[in-house]
Amino acid sequence: MPPTAAFYFDLASPLAYLAAERVLHVLPGPAEWRPINASELPRAERFDAFRCEEERDVFRSEIERRARELNVQRLRWPEPFPFDSSLAMRVATYAASIGRAVPFAQAAFRQAFAGGHSLQDPDFVLIAAAACEMHPAAVLRGAEMRTTAQRLAQSTAAAAQAGVTDVPAIVVGERAFVGEDAPERAAGAWMSFPAGATSP
Repeated sequence: MPPTAAFYFDLASPLAYLAAERVLHVLPGPAEWRPINASELPRAERFDAFRCEEERDVFRSEIERRARELNVQRLRWPEPFPFDSSLAMRVATYAASIGRAVPFAQAAFRQAFAGGHSLQDPDFVLIAAAACEMHPAAVLRGAEMRTTAQRLAQSTAAAAQAGVTDVPAIVVGERAFVGEDAPERAAGAWMSFPAGATSP
């Protein structure tokens, strides 16, 4: 049988946005989309740690260039950036619990990095939720549930245990691929997975 696979993301990461735009097309089989708190990972990139504006601008230019190479929508930076993604990630976790992880994550990523809207603003989180037919009242209720926060923390801890050090990341079987090019590297590993083997 094919290996198990999971795509780990944080909606605050533009690198995860670029991976999310193509993971469904690149991987040869399905992967579970798992929201995690990247800030709690051991080597997560901090987007507020630039030494100067020039360093920040170089970083942004590189991300914009990569977006053009991938032929995704023109990247627009939300204000503020970086933003607090805690509400958005709880909503993503709630969405995952009702089978809406993929459509919500795609809509939320596009709100942030194609629309230029900060997901720190609850209105834009709710717009993303509405795009995949999630009722605002249910979304806010689900985001505030203690079990939702616990599920997000557990998912983050499990990701770290699986070797995920930052987002985006894809785990195929027992191998973790971290970085914006994770979809392509994971796809290569998937294709070389022994026929008839099973994964844990």
